[in-house]
Amino acid sequence: MNKQQTSLLFCIVMDAVGYASYAIPVLGEFGDIVWAPVSALVFYRMFGGWKGAFGATFNFIEELLPGLDFIPSFTIMWVWNYFSARKTNAAIKPA
Repeated sequence: MNKQQTSLLFCIVMDAVGYASYAIPVLGEFGDIVWAPVSALVFYRMFGGWKGAFGATFNFIEELLPGLDFIPSFTIMWVWNYFSARKTNAAIKPA
């Protein structure tokens, strides 16, 4: 398994953990208070730079606000990075 696939799997797992708070109504939202900063820190460390900072802030807010846990922010960022890297690699290759 290459690094890209491993990180996609990790992103899906992180999104699933964030979504798991829906499994316990009311109590799950209190779990988000603990999960939001952890998730944001992992997000920043994983993606880094301005994308990581922006995404971590968005992820933190998304986890704290009730009803927004369904947004797969880790997976969205992975897809963004994957396709922007492919576009960059395609632009570098000679015709």
